[in-house]
Amino acid sequence: MTMVSLIPQPQDYGLLTDLYQLTMAACYVGEDLDQRPASFELFVRRLPDGFSYLVAMGLEQALDYLTQFSFGPDQIAALQGTGLFAHVPDRFWQVLESARFSGSVWAVPEGTVMFANEPLLRIEAPLWQAQVVETYLLNTLNYQTLVATRSARLRDVAGPDATLLEFGTRRAFSPQASLWAARAAIAGGLNATSNVLAALQLGQRPAGTMAHALVMALTAIAQDEDVAFDTMLRYFPDTALLIDTYDAIAAAQRLSDRVTAGTLQVQGVRLDSGDLVSQSQEVRSLLPHATIVASGDLDEYEIARLLAEGAQIDAYGLGTKLVTGTPVNGVYKLVDIDGIPTMKNSTSKTTYPGRKQIFRTYEQDRWVHDRLALMDEEAQPGEVPLLQLVMDKGDRRLDAEPLGAIATRTAAAVQALPASLRDLDHPVMTSPILSTALQTLTQDTQDRARQVYTDQNSSVAD
Repeated sequence: MTMVSLIPQPQDYGLLTDLYQLTMAACYVGEDLDQRPASFELFVRRLPDGFSYLVAMGLEQALDYLTQFSFGPDQIAALQGTGLFAHVPDRFWQVLESARFSGSVWAVPEGTVMFANEPLLRIEAPLWQAQVVETYLLNTLNYQTLVATRSARLRDVAGPDATLLEFGTRRAFSPQASLWAARAAIAGGLNATSNVLAALQLGQRPAGTMAHALVMALTAIAQDEDVAFDTMLRYFPDTALLIDTYDAIAAAQRLSDRVTAGTLQVQGVRLDSGDLVSQSQEVRSLLPHATIVASGDLDEYEIARLLAEGAQIDAYGLGTKLVTGTPVNGVYKLVDIDGIPTMKNSTSKTTYPGRKQIFRTYEQDRWVHDRLALMDEEAQPGEVPLLQLVMDKGDRRLDAEPLGAIATRTAAAVQALPASLRDLDHPVMTSPILSTALQTLTQDTQDRARQVYTDQNSSVAD
């Protein structure tokens, strides 16, 4: 049996898409439409429940994908081998053979706060290229934006001094997702990740504590829980000891006695279960100088509760609820084809036509409102355009940013929002103001589409 690796490689990027992207591309080629200039915008219609803003993330991986987008001989042969493309024109294969992304990309910087119906990114490229790249772009921006937004909310609730650690690798939806989650978490405001590969690839230092397995194994062999603590501290003196395998308070008392006697130094302890409020308060009284780390299905709501009830916690390990949850349901829609504005007009899924820009207004570094306008409109006094040209005719114009710089942007963007938008329980929802020109174009596009359908139905009836 042939072993199959499902780890994506750059040479396979062209195939890392949904089938209908390629079948549509073949239709475009067959109808001689493939090179028509097209613009697609990626945005979110509705935010996840309880979210009043998003933090844009994933642009770096999107640009990396676009610069390496191609179809090699093996990939083309694999497509042909499916038998699904038996009727496509020969020129379709020629198009794939010479494929390189030659379009332009407009995007907001990573770490930018965004709202519903605001484009995070726009692709301007030959129609077939802009179509095929949809799946990968949605995959990376949707997921990283979700994790970055949750991370920003966690930081906002926990405060600037708390240590926040990403522990979500085992719960992320795939090995690839775990790497993206670690990146987005740090860029969104967390301090570090336990994912060793992600940390090293990102130029970070991995962070972690210990697991119950070591305590259980050494306790079973030595019949003494303290042997596990001593062993861990012998090799890793700065680690936080996991003290709740059996009895957290009893373990903390024994450690406290040894610290007081001067025979042991304890830098930190971790609590992973039970009543974190009362346990952390007791542990603080016993080990006043130790860092107390809490973990166990924590999220921003639970941290807010712990703080409100007086928990004595210095650091939090965030896993399952950080890297999973209600997805960011970003969509990617055609807004212009060969200079003709287009829009989707189906029930509850209406989109706005034309290439757009977001103009943001600040007063004394505080967010006031956004205006969604057409790309060729001018900024009004006090407005800042958010979408920037980051790739021009296939060439990158944006260097990779350090995660620290993105995290700083994220923190500033969230802090600039009014408290009403940052409230966890009853956040106020907002949406951009539509420019007069965009409203007019939307109405004109709807009228034109309605007339087309009317004429078409009339001709059928006749």
